[in-house]
This record gives sequence, C-alpha cells and structure tokens, in this order.
Amino acid sequence: MELLNQLFNNFLAIINTFQFKDAVDILAIAFIIYNVFKFVQETRAEQLLKGILLLLLIYIASLIFNLTMMTWLIKMILEFGVILLAIVFQPEIRNALEQMGRSKISKARFALINQRKRSDEWISRERKAIIDVADAAQVFSVSKTGALIVFEKETKLSDIAQTGTVLNSETSVALFGNVFFNKAPLHDGACIVRDGLLYAAGCILPLASNNKDININLGTRHRAAIGMSENSDAVVVVVSEETGFISVAIKGVLNVNITKSQLIEILEKNLIPKEEEKRTDLFSIFSSRRKEDNSDEK
Repeated sequence: MELLNQLFNNFLAIINTFQFKDAVDILAIAFIIYNVFKFVQETRAEQLLKGILLLLLIYIASLIFNLTMMTWLIKMILEFGVILLAIVFQPEIRNALEQMGRSKISKARFALINQRKRSDEWISRERKAIIDVADAAQVFSVSKTGALIVFEKETKLSDIAQTGTVLNSETSVALFGNVFFNKAPLHDGACIVRDGLLYAAGCILPLASNNKDININLGTRHRAAIGMSENSDAVVVVVSEETGFISVAIKGVLNVNITKSQLIEILEKNLIPKEEEKRTDLFSIFSSRRKEDNSDEK
C-alpha cells in the first residue's frame, strides 16, 4: 500500500512540474523510436534489436536481484557493443543517413540553391538528354542490345563514376550506341547522365539489397538498376538484352516494358521540376510578348 501511495505521489509531482517543452521532448523521442523500429523492420537489424532488448531486460533483472557479476558483464557488452554495431551495420546506418538526406526537409533546404543552378540552358540540355536516351533505348529494344543509363539527381554519384571512365560529353544516340555496342570495352557497365551530359560510362552499380521481392527472371542489369534507385534518388533506364523490354527504376521500384513515349513522360516528370517548367513557360510567354511589341513598334 505504501508503495502505491509513493508511486501516486511521484506521478502527481511529475504532473505538477510538466511543461510544454517536456511534451515536445516526449513526442520527439517517440518519433525517433517509431522511425527506428520502422527502419529495422524486415532487415538484419530487426533480430539485433530484439537481442539488445533482451540484454536490457536481463540487465534490469540483474540490478533488481543484485547480481554483481551479471550486471558488470552486460554493462561491458552494452558499452563496447555500440562500436561493434557501427562496424557490423555500417551499410544499414549509411542507408538510413542517405534517406534522411533525401527527405523533404533536406530537399526544401536546398531548393533555392538548385533553382539557381537550373537555368534555361540546363533545362534545354536535360530535355535533349531525355530525348536522346529515349531514342537510343528504342533502337536498343529493337536490336535487343543491353543498356543501363542512370540519370543523376540531387544525390551526387561521383563515387560510382570513379568505377568507370569519365567522358563528360554531350549526349547523342550515336554515342550511346558506341558505348553499349556488345564488343565495346564499356558496354557491360552503366552510363551516368549528369546535368544533361554523359558524365561517365562503364560504371559498376550496387545490386538490389532485398532480393526476395525481385522477380527471379530479372538479370544482373535490372538488379543493378533497382539497387541504384534504392541507394540514391537517381532514375535508371534499363534495356533487356534477352527481351528488348525498356524499363525504368525509381525509388527501388521497376516499371517494366514501357514504350518510348511513356519513357519520355516518366523521365521529364522525375527529372525536370514543375517549378522550372512554369518558369520556362513564363519566360517564353514574356519573350514572345516582347517580340510582338518590337514588331508592332517597327
């Protein structure tokens, strides 16, 4: 009875000293814990998290029952376990940090910087690259030539480009044809298109991490396309060497067997922001009005 009264008094004391910042603190911690559980779900880290929770329960029990050696042992495991976790689960930690970097909050922060970089010239060059890739993909589809083309977005892929050969050249159907010609030295790798230019070719891409959700009939090229779209915000175009199907991987999802017009629509939707399109339209309207005014004056 005394224990219940003590707990009740402690609860009242907490309520009396509770402030708005405490509510914010609790909500923030709850949000972090929820996202941690959501992130580790159906991954290797899920089983690890269960093991850590079990160790914590044993540690609490050893404190209650005053088990000195057990308490010391688990305390040492937990202290050095943080370093071991950082080493063993480095890919998962990196993936989580990359997802944070691609969040809406991060994108909003860099929106103004990106708008300054994306001039009318950039938009024109990006549209040309999209048309060139779509035309090349259609040619590859007919000839059943395997191809893998990555459109870089906000996440820079310089580390991936270093695995291949840097070209930094204007795009063209002929250039893509030479790169993916089956006897060419760079045809087995992927091309990276950066800012409307063919930045690198012959690059090695990471494979998809979650193989159980992928069709077993898909080859290495498609798995690499899915893996690249999982590890970055890139849009990846892939042409099958066996079927000639054109596919696009976005955010780990592969859209299979699409047409040339569908490919152009998907690429323009994902690579050219709507704000830029509106700005370009306004610029063209303003330019046309100026031309009309000049012609009237003449």
